[in-house]
Amino acid sequence: MPQSPISVSQSHSFSQQPVLGWREVVTLPELNIPKIKAKIDTGARSSALHAYHLEYDSKQGEKWVYFWVHPYQRNTEITIEAEAKLLEMRNVRNSGGVAQLRPVIETVVKLGEREWLIELTLTNRDVMGFRMLLGRQAVRSLFLIDPGHSYLQSQPIETYSDEY
Repeated sequence: MPQSPISVSQSHSFSQQPVLGWREVVTLPELNIPKIKAKIDTGARSSALHAYHLEYDSKQGEKWVYFWVHPYQRNTEITIEAEAKLLEMRNVRNSGGVAQLRPVIETVVKLGEREWLIELTLTNRDVMGFRMLLGRQAVRSLFLIDPGHSYLQSQPIETYSDEY
């Protein structure tokens, strides 16, 4: 007799988890980013944020990274300056399979009523379709993903001029 394609333990119920679409609008409050469109990418292990003009320094004996973010695709007028404690430098394979050494930070992400801590790599995503990726580590055990729908936990960003 064939087994079911989904094996669910008795102690874990999928019905209690909120469902995300394949793209959502999230907030990064610790980075002062009120809205950024994120692709939910279960094919990517780690999450990534578009960042450029990275500079490194020490603050009270800890390493910090300072960077700029254009939160909207195809809009370079809106720029947010951000800073975060540097967790580590990590080799990450990009979408082309090439390893890149990227800074990794921890920050809070907010989606709907939920807030949680994620690791986020910083990289230039100017030519990519999304300024942010939420990888599977960030959403694991918190959400189910419906790849056939968008914005199930958020509202799309309609205009870029009035958001900031």
